[in-house]
Amino acid sequence: MLLADGALLAGAAFAAGVLNAIAGGGSFLTFPALVYCGVPPIAANATSALAVSPGYLGSTLGFRAELRAVPRRRLWREGLIASVGGVAGALLLLLTPGRLFAGLVPWLLLFATAMFALGPWLLKRLVQSRELGHWREPGLLLVAVYGGYFNGGLGILLMALYVLCGESELQRVNALKNLNSLVLSWLSVAAFVVAGVIAWAPGLLMMVAATIGGFAGARLARRLPARWMRALVIVTGLSMSALFFAR
Repeated sequence: MLLADGALLAGAAFAAGVLNAIAGGGSFLTFPALVYCGVPPIAANATSALAVSPGYLGSTLGFRAELRAVPRRRLWREGLIASVGGVAGALLLLLTPGRLFAGLVPWLLLFATAMFALGPWLLKRLVQSRELGHWREPGLLLVAVYGGYFNGGLGILLMALYVLCGESELQRVNALKNLNSLVLSWLSVAAFVVAGVIAWAPGLLMMVAATIGGFAGARLARRLPARWMRALVIVTGLSMSALFFAR
């Protein structure tokens, strides 16, 4: 790994950690940076998932009080569903031909950007919609498969699912979103490790940088308006989508 590539990857991961701590969307930076540095798309996706995975643990620990209010049996059941979906999504990615996945990348980035941009409006509309609690577990499985396959926009999809299925308290929705993101992401990363598709040198460097960025972002979040960071994420996502379409 060249020094210039290392600096680019570390910078992208640090910025991703900052973004994830404030507004989300860090994978819009880590994945394209890996591809730019020559990592094949499937390995880049797996390595990007590894890079941002430590942030989920801190987010989950921050919502311990809200998680204690959820019945333990429900947490275990949904954790199991998220685990199965995350591993299934990872295996689906590993079975996808590299050329096909490269063609899907711009569409996946555009979809994730749209979900991020529409997230607040979508959640507001869902709060007013009819409760669909019977779709909670099948919906969680589908979202987890998507998260194991491509992590972008995962948080918004999970939050939308929980709101649609009757969770009215936003802090609890955030807690469940973070917990299940942690479970499915770590297990999908484990599948990538077993399959040998992780680019370890960039991945470990980016894990450290993203973790440092997460701490910096937590402090910065108290000073910067969240709408500024959301706008930055949306512009980044659209720019990366356009670049990959051009490729």
